[in-house]
Amino acid sequence: MLGSVVVGIGIAGCARMRDLLAPLPSSSAEKFSIKGFVSRRSLEDQQGVKQISMTEALSRDDIHVAFICTENTSHEEHIRQFLEAGKHVCVEYPVTLSYTSAVDMWNLAQQKGLVLHEEHIELLTPDFKQLKKDIAGKTLEEGTLRFTGNDSEQYGHEHKDVKPLTWIEERGPGLGRAKHIHLHFQDASITELPAGQREPVGLFMQDLVLFGRKLQGEVSAAELQEERSRILHCLQLLRFFLNSKK
Repeated sequence: MLGSVVVGIGIAGCARMRDLLAPLPSSSAEKFSIKGFVSRRSLEDQQGVKQISMTEALSRDDIHVAFICTENTSHEEHIRQFLEAGKHVCVEYPVTLSYTSAVDMWNLAQQKGLVLHEEHIELLTPDFKQLKKDIAGKTLEEGTLRFTGNDSEQYGHEHKDVKPLTWIEERGPGLGRAKHIHLHFQDASITELPAGQREPVGLFMQDLVLFGRKLQGEVSAAELQEERSRILHCLQLLRFFLNSKK
């Protein structure tokens, strides 16, 4: 069994505790055993799980895995602490806020012989899985991704043409939270996310099973490298996008 601690008790942290306490039967999720949770606040037991200090979480020999469910700005610090302490890490998306620090964290995990896993449940949604199937083997000729959101503190319009894909992000009062896509391939166009078939297993549980499979060596080195390359590529695009605005 892999003793586990949840760091951060928000929506994601509570979902993690729920799934750790009632894992999917006959899956790799059954290999985890929750030992406690860490929070900046002093809290009563949560779902029957006791609060422990960060020092205890880092030092206990019966804790092998940390689930980091804190704000994005603290991810790097927590990842480094647990990797240095010899613990495997599952962290919410994004793994860190910069390409350079993400590379550092993965290199550290590799040096320690540990697994660093980025949870990105949006990639496990039925709609995204269906989209992957629909565009498999197709070459994108051009496309547009447009995201809007009601955020008065970040009002503005951002546009970056990284042909063949254009990314547009708009935030401002009155703008509803939405995403619009237009992807044009040689023989087809997609103007909305396809409706995938709903699955009986929740997204966090699917991710927990995947993390467990990694820890048991059931995910190939090639798959792990492909995932790491994708995550780092996205962070590189973000760095390019932010630098272009300066």
